[in-house]
Amino acid sequence: MSQNHYQVLGVPATATALAIKLAYKKLAVQLHPDKHGGSPIYEERFKAVAVAYQILGDPARRAAYDYQLRQVEQRAAEAQRQQEYRPQGQHIYGVPMPPPAPLRTRRPAGSAERYYRNIPKQRRFTRRDYLLTFGFLAALLLFMGTVKVVMDHVTAVSNYEDGLRAYGRRKWETAHAYFTEALHFKPTYKEALKRRGEIEQLINRNYEQAGLDYTAALRETEQPADRATLLYRLGQCQTELGQIANAERNLSTAVTLDSTQSGAWLTRGAIRLFEQQQFEKAIHDFSVGLRQRTTTGKPVPVKYLTYRGLAYYKLDDLLQARQDYRQVLEASPSNGQVHFLLGRIAQREGNAPAACEFFQRALRLGYLYAAAAQQQNCPPHVAPPVIELSPEE
Repeated sequence: MSQNHYQVLGVPATATALAIKLAYKKLAVQLHPDKHGGSPIYEERFKAVAVAYQILGDPARRAAYDYQLRQVEQRAAEAQRQQEYRPQGQHIYGVPMPPPAPLRTRRPAGSAERYYRNIPKQRRFTRRDYLLTFGFLAALLLFMGTVKVVMDHVTAVSNYEDGLRAYGRRKWETAHAYFTEALHFKPTYKEALKRRGEIEQLINRNYEQAGLDYTAALRETEQPADRATLLYRLGQCQTELGQIANAERNLSTAVTLDSTQSGAWLTRGAIRLFEQQQFEKAIHDFSVGLRQRTTTGKPVPVKYLTYRGLAYYKLDDLLQARQDYRQVLEASPSNGQVHFLLGRIAQREGNAPAACEFFQRALRLGYLYAAAAQQQNCPPHVAPPVIELSPEE
């Protein structure tokens, strides 16, 4: 006998929409063909589960399907009754059935036997009855609300844990889908908001959506260190979106809450260097961030070391700028941009041959912006001297 859709999902006909949805998710994961080597048996069962959920998951289609089931049951019951029905005159083994017994009744009662009595009035609801009824309804609603909250929390945690495993395996789309499903059941789940924001920011480059997730997570976060991390991430997104004032404010709040946020120091230093032209403050932020990276044993980002050298250059502190650029070259000798910047320092010091050599090195390393400077400082008839880089320079 073929199963109906309720039997396929393993739920009773009185199951709630939530129970049907949870049963479908569980069976979809268990019966997915990919888990069984593409077995056609599991593929057919998976399709049957999907069809059952398409009908039972839609309230209108489920109502029509329930009506069809009731019609089938009524027709089956009617056929059963017709099969069991046997006329009174039917013969059994050739012997006629006895006639039905006569219906015996007494004569109608006389007027002397008749009497009338008043029908008592039905009792109306009292105030106590109303209070009990309302109390029962309130308790029932509270119970149902509590069950829903608990079920939503359990489902959200399950989806978040699945997303976290996919996140660890770098399956970004799968992790994003699980985090989104977790937030469907629990919109204020701060861990899911933070992880989805990281995927939107670092993988999808969707800084606007990432900023919305970080902002929502901030409303649910109280720990200063956690708030500082979220504010740092939010400041990065706002920087990419050109919201410089908001980014600078959030990064400043981040380093106030947690002074060890080296990333927030470095990001704010870049804003103060390129957007606000506050070179001394930028140098301070870069120095703090780079010192924290060195103290914690993390690799020093050459990008921000180059930025600090540029800030020194803007303040005409050419010695400090040259020292930062030398450190960058020690870590990345083929950095054409730093050779170009060293040429700018030599040009400002009036050392045209050295500037020419640095510009030519930058060009050989693929830094095309040095072409114009090389043409200005390296006349065709003058051969530039060979400059050997040494730590003492």
